Amino acid sequence: MADPENTIIMETTKGRVVIELRPDLAPGHVERIKTLSRQGFYDNVPFHRVIEGFMAQTGDPTGTGTGGSDLPDLKAEFNAEPHVRGVCSMARTNFPHSANSQFFIVFDDARFLDKQYTVWGKVTEGMENVDKIKRGEPVRDPDRIVSMKVAADAA
Repeated sequence: MADPENTIIMETTKGRVVIELRPDLAPGHVERIKTLSRQGFYDNVPFHRVIEGFMAQTGDPTGTGTGGSDLPDLKAEFNAEPHVRGVCSMARTNFPHSANSQFFIVFDDARFLDKQYTVWGKVTEGMENVDKIKRGEPVRDPDRIVSMKVAADAA
């Protein structure tokens, strides 16, 4: 594990997923993910929108795709990091500065999202578990994040 302070351990109903955070790309978004993880915000949150060959989206406690945290929305930190398999990126509305707590993990190349969504991390372990997440839009009886922790705190 490179840097425990910049590593997320996400236990899902399909197994463990380890995400390497990229504060070099999106310092504000990485800080938000860590803050919400430390608050237990993501625990038991469903993967509410999962599209075959595209991505698995989570981070909305209501499971509707319209919810978020009580924290203010983030200023966009769009970067040139490509949206390829395993990349973690922030969901948002049509307004660029509207990312809050929802994020998605890309199954396959989705380069059309490049420089329009903020990439903040990448799955380094457990992508096969992400692949098993139940599909749907919305998902019936969805898979969930059981717990999401910063590795530095999990020891």
